[in-house]
This record gives sequence, C-alpha cells and structure tokens, in this order.
Amino acid sequence: MSGTELSSAELGRLREENRKLRKINAALIDRVERSSDMAGNAFSMFETAISLEAMVRERTMQLEDALAKLADANAEMAAAHALADAAQMRLRDAIDSINEGFVLFDAEDRLVLFNEAYLGFWPEIADHIHEGMSFDEIAKLAAAHHRPVGQDRWVSDRLARHSVAEGGHVQALADGRWVQINELRTSEGGIVGIYTDITEVKAEDARDRARELAERNIVLQATLDTLSEGVCLFDAEGRVAAWNEALQRLLELPEDWAQEWGTHRALVGWCRERLGMDDGGCLDWGADHGRLVQAGGRRFEIRSNAMTRGGQVIGFTDVTDMLRAQAALRETAETLERRVAERTSELEAEVAERREIEAQLLDAKTAAEKANLSKTSFLAAASHDLLQPLNAARLFVAALGDRRLALPTRALVNQTSTALDSVEDLLEALLEISRLDAGAIQPEIGDFRVDRLLDTLRTEFAPMARSAGLVLTVDAEPVWVRSDIRLLRRILQNFLSNALRYTQRGSVRVTCAPGREAIRLSVTDSGPGIAPDKQQLIFEEFRRLDSRTAGKGLGLAIVRRASDMLRHEVTLESVPGQGATFSITVPPGEAVVEEGEGAGAPRSDRSMRGLTVLVVDNERAIQTGMSTLLGGWGCAVTAAGGFGEAVAAFAEGQAPDVILVDYHLNDGETGDEVIDRLHRHFGRAVPSVMISADRGEALKAKLDVRGIPLLNKPVKPAQLRALLRTMLK
Repeated sequence: MSGTELSSAELGRLREENRKLRKINAALIDRVERSSDMAGNAFSMFETAISLEAMVRERTMQLEDALAKLADANAEMAAAHALADAAQMRLRDAIDSINEGFVLFDAEDRLVLFNEAYLGFWPEIADHIHEGMSFDEIAKLAAAHHRPVGQDRWVSDRLARHSVAEGGHVQALADGRWVQINELRTSEGGIVGIYTDITEVKAEDARDRARELAERNIVLQATLDTLSEGVCLFDAEGRVAAWNEALQRLLELPEDWAQEWGTHRALVGWCRERLGMDDGGCLDWGADHGRLVQAGGRRFEIRSNAMTRGGQVIGFTDVTDMLRAQAALRETAETLERRVAERTSELEAEVAERREIEAQLLDAKTAAEKANLSKTSFLAAASHDLLQPLNAARLFVAALGDRRLALPTRALVNQTSTALDSVEDLLEALLEISRLDAGAIQPEIGDFRVDRLLDTLRTEFAPMARSAGLVLTVDAEPVWVRSDIRLLRRILQNFLSNALRYTQRGSVRVTCAPGREAIRLSVTDSGPGIAPDKQQLIFEEFRRLDSRTAGKGLGLAIVRRASDMLRHEVTLESVPGQGATFSITVPPGEAVVEEGEGAGAPRSDRSMRGLTVLVVDNERAIQTGMSTLLGGWGCAVTAAGGFGEAVAAFAEGQAPDVILVDYHLNDGETGDEVIDRLHRHFGRAVPSVMISADRGEALKAKLDVRGIPLLNKPVKPAQLRALLRTMLK
C-alpha cells in the first residue's frame, strides 16, 4: 500500500469508532431518561452518563487532533508526490536526451522505464513495447520479427545473458547493424541496460582488417620472392593464388603461366610431361608428404601440404648441387677418417709415452712429498729435542739473573741469555715455516677489532724502539676486520721487527686505512729502502740485504706463507734512501658484542712468596732449573718425574697451590692425564699449567677445551711469572 491509502483507512477507522461512541452515549442517555427507578439507580446512571460524555469528549478531541495530523501528512505527501513527479520527469528527460538506448526492468523482470533511443533499435516492434512487459516477451517478439538463424537458440542465449547481467556483449541485428549491450543489476534486484550502436566502429574495424590483410598479402608475396625455394599456393578450387619467382626459374615456367593455365592440374602436367619429373604421387591433390624426385639431370625435394580450409601448398627445392656437395663431403670425410685413424694411432703412442712420464712425475712428486713430510717430522723432532735442553738452559740463566752477581759475571749471563734468545728465535722460525709448509697450521677466521691488536704491538715494540733511539707511532682505528688474529699478529710482528732492525734513525709508523672493501695495515720506516730488483728476493728464506744486522732472514718468508694461507695481499713500496712501506690488505669484519665488556678492572696481584708449586717433568735438568727459578721467586718447589713421584711427595690432605706439568712424560704418560689423576687424588681442581715443546694445533685445541693454559718451551720466565700471578688472582 502507498502512504495515502494507509491514512484513509486510519481516518475511516477513527470515524467509525466515533460513530459507535456517539450511539452508545445516546442509548445510555435514553435509558436514563426512561428509567422508572428514579430513587435508586437514577443518580448512578446519571454519573455514568456524565463520565461517558467526558470520555466521548476526550476521544472526540483525539480524533480531531488525528484528523489535523492527517491533513498535515496529506499536505506533505502531496508535496513529496510533486517532487517525485518532477524528479521522474527530469529522469525521463535525462534518459531521453542520451544517444544510447536505456531500459530498466524491476525485480520481477517487468519493463519499468525506457527511452526513444531504445525503441530505435527495434523499429518493427516499437509500437508493441510498453511498460509492464516482461523481458521474455520482448525477446521473443524481437526474434519473431528479425528471424535470426536458430531462433529458439538465439532467444535462450539472450535470456541467459540477461539473467546473468554481469557486463557487456556485442550482438548483430538483422538489418546489418551492431549493438553493444551492457546490463547490470540494481540494488533492488532489477536490471538496467545500455544499448550502444557500434556499427561504424565495426565497419572501421573491418576496413582495418582488410587493410591489414592486404598489407600481409604484400608482405607474404615479398617473403615468397626472397625464398630460394619455389613455392605456389592453390585455393580450394585448385586455382593458383600465390607463387614466387623462384618457382618460375626452377620449373622453367613461362611468364604468363598463371594467367593462361594457372591451375594445379596444369602445373602437375607441366612437371610430369615437360620436365619428366617422377614425383611418385606427391604432387597429387590432397597429398601431404615430401620426397626427393628426379627430373632429367636434376634432383628436386618436393614438399606438398594440404590446408585445413581447402587448397594446397607445394614447395620445390633444387638439391642437385647440395647432393653433389654431400657426396664430396662424404668422400672428404672418409679421407679424414683415414687420416684421423692414422693420427689416433700416433697419438695413442704419444699418450702412452706421456702416461709413462706422468707416472714418473707422480713418483717424483710422491717422493718429494714424503721428503717434505720427513723434513717436517725431522724439524719437529729436532726442535723438540733442542727445545728441551734449551728450556733448561734458559731456566738456569734466568735463575742466575735473579741472583746477586759480579758485574763481569752478570755481563756473561746477559750475553748467554741473548744467545739463547737468538737460538730460540731461529728454532721457532724454522718450526713455524715447517708447520706452514706441511699445512699443520689452519687459519681460525673470526671478527675482531684491529685497534686492540695494534695497541698490543705498540706495547710489545715500544721498548725496542726506545733502545734503538727511534720514534714508534701507531695510528689505530677502532675498526673490525675478519682474519686469523694469531697469524695476522705474526705478520705485523715481522713487519715491525724488520723495520726497527734496519732503521738506524728516524721513525717507524704503523697506520690503519679503513676502506669500504678492505682495511689496509701498513708499517712505514725511514730506513735505507730496498732496491726494486731486491723487493721479491727478500721474501725468500735466509735472505738478508744487510749482513751486519742480527736477523735470520726468515721473517718475511713466514709473512709470505701466512698471507698466502689467509689470502691477504701483501705489498711493498720502497725507494732506495727513502725508507720502505710493508702493507697487508684485510677484509672488513662484523662488529661482535664481546662478553665481559664493561667489567671492572682486575684486582691487585698476589705475592708468590710461600707459594707451593709442583713441577712434573721427566727431564732432571728441567726439574733443577725450574726449582732454582721458582725458588728464587720465593716459591716452595716440589719436583717429580711422573704421577707416582708427585703423589708420594705430599702427605694425606696436602696439595700444592699450582701444578706445572710437561706434556710428554715417560712410558707414554701425558700431562693432561697426570693433571686429571692429580685432581682426583687431591680431591679438588688445582690450578695447572701445561708446558710443552709441541706447538701443534691439536694440543692447543685440546687444552683450550679443558681451560688449561699452555706455555711453549723454552719457557720465558717473565711469561711464566705473569701467568702464575694471573692464575692466583
């Protein structure tokens, strides 16, 4: 119902109710007036009538208010109807003004609104289209007048597209026009459609396609004319449609053959009768294969293909010269095969000879490797055997140095210590070179700050620079590098020691130049410089440019081996008389948060006086030397050759403060085994230090896991003292 109909019904209901109330009121008043019992019920009936009259009056006022509101609502509704009519009129004017056909169907697919442009698409049925028609009726009416092919199918397809209403499609009309239909659903479930005449667009598209087809035909003909193969194309009726000049040349066709007798049948007759071509049926209409055929003294390859829409394509290729070339090639190939076979037999003999030479070289290489391993083993064994007495000698010299001696005697002790240092440096260099050559040292690559490494080198070499009267400057940058800190330290140590050794006056400067791709560490001196022809020789073993210096000529040889192992580039820049700069390039590293950063400073050292030290070594000379050295420091020393002697030296419940153990003991006993057994015997983990001439990585890694410090022989007293103080803090 509309808003107007609801208001009229409400008004009628109120009027009917008012009429009933008036009737009831009149009946009550009449009854009161006719009542005979004036004494008993007359007054109560009067009161009842009075109250009913009040109720009627109140309901009458409510009815009048309702009627007034109804009148206002009717006025507003009339205004709304006027606005709606105006809006509808404007909407109709708007859709009538557009060029496209416009049509609107409601949720029940009934025609609600359309414009004149829409009727223009269906002029034959325009008079029959009216509001309220269903789309099904309109579609069937259009099909009946236009009579498309497959009328029922056209109607069902159109109804299916209309029911989906999800976009546009193009439809051809019976009068040759093309219309694009766009249909979409409204929010109320209806369908709105826009019909656009695209006949001109389709015509332009057809003209473009025709133009494109013509251009393609031109391109096709040009392409055919460029082919060396003769090609001809026949349509479905067997008439020639396209050909090229190569076809006329190969088949010796006349110039006007296409105009005079340009059919498939005529071309086949020409090939068979005039050229004597035995095609074997491959030229027949509908044939779809290829083969080699003979035509007089020439050979042709014919390929015939039937087209799917009718017609035939035939290609002719003169392969006479190609076949002759193939025959010549086969003959040449046979000749080459014979020559290859002959050469192969010669090469087999050469290969056998080379294999024999390779076997000899392999044997020589194996012998060289064995000799190298033998040399390395010999150096390791010799170094160990030499380091044992050297360690004892150093301990005795250190013990002598701690005593009060006469000046001549102290001078001899100092000279002896210097000589021992030289022997130790030489042995360490030889052992390090042998280990580098044998691959016993493997880089442990990690990230670390290079300024800390340079600070330690400054502390290490500052006394040497002062004693030589040189100025040592270290410019350290807080940058991270990625390398093996131990091998990099060794390389820089050799750079610095050489610079301080060969520089008589001036300065030695260490610089760090950070870059995006690499960090360059350089050691520059103001020494005599190095001639260009000597700059590569100094990296060889035992090469010294100045025999007056105390060097061994092994430092730079170690640098070359270590840098090759790390794959760090080492360079030398020098001009005679202007000093030299040794540099190494190191890749940048990633910053790492280090454990213990920000920790407080270590506490003060504890005196070693009264410290009980257990020394376990199978060499009596080393026992004596260590006892003398430690005794001079105020320690109580107990020496033993193995576990049994060590246990027997302490009473029940007693234990040393520190244990110093040699790694290689008698009867195959090792220092780490002795430490474990002593810890179990004493009932606690006594601080222990391993002392060994074995500098292998395996032992170092094994002790690192256990947390046992390692001192290499010969033991340096200052290093031993510093380690003991650190352990006892």
